Amino acid sequence: MKSPATEAFAARVGIDWGDAKHDICLLPEGTTVGERCVLTHSPEAIDEWVRGLRNRFGARPIAIALELNKGPLVYALQKYDGFVLFPVNPTTLARYRKAFTPSGAKDDPTDAELALDLLCRHPEQLKALCPQSAPMRALQQLVEQRRSLVADRVRLTNRVSNALKNYFPQPLQWFDEKGTVLFCDFLARWPTLKQVQRARRTSLRTFFFEHNVRREQLITQRIDAIRAAMGREETEDDAD
Repeated sequence: MKSPATEAFAARVGIDWGDAKHDICLLPEGTTVGERCVLTHSPEAIDEWVRGLRNRFGARPIAIALELNKGPLVYALQKYDGFVLFPVNPTTLARYRKAFTPSGAKDDPTDAELALDLLCRHPEQLKALCPQSAPMRALQQLVEQRRSLVADRVRLTNRVSNALKNYFPQPLQWFDEKGTVLFCDFLARWPTLKQVQRARRTSLRTFFFEHNVRREQLITQRIDAIRAAMGREETEDDAD
C-alpha cells in the first residue's frame, strides 16, 4: 500500500509561509523545473490561486509541503478538496537547508524550494495531515484565538503591574485578579494613592457594590487598607 506522500499527484508544492506573504514553488508532475510565485496572505488571494490550480490540473490531487501543521494558512488550505498537506518539521528543514547552504544563509524562496525538494526526494519522511471537518477546523481556530487573547491579557496585566510597582503598588495587594473590569475601573477612577485616599468611604463602598463586590468584610478590609496605606514619600520621610 502506498503512503500518501508516494501517491501520484498532479503537482507538488513547497510553501515558505509568512504573516503577509507566502513564497511558493510548484512542480507539475513530469517536469523538472519548479515554478515560483509569491502569494499574498488573504482569503481572496488564496482562493484565486486555488482556482488557478483547479483550472490547470482539474480535480487531481496536489501535494503541499509547508513548515507548519496549524495556523491560518493550514486552515485556509484544508477547506479545499484534493489538497494533501505535508507538515515539515522546522528542524528537519533547517538541517536540509544547511546541507545545501553551508554558510547558513537563509533565503525565503529557497525555503519553498527545499520544502518541495524534500517532498519529492524523501516522501517517506513526511506524514500527511488528516483531513478535518469544517466544524473541527472552526473549533481549532477559535481555540487558537482564545489562546492568543489569553496571552495578550497576561502580557498587558504584567505591563500594568510593573508600572504600578514604580508609583502605586498598593492595588497589587488589594486585588487578587489584575485582568478584571473591577481592577481596571478602579485604576481609571483613582490612578494614584492620594486620589483614592481623598475618596469618601461611601463612594468607595458604592464603587465596589456597582462591581458586584457584596461581601461586607472584604469591602471593609479594602477600605481600611486604602486609609492606612502610605505613599513612597511618606515612607522615605519616616525613614529620615
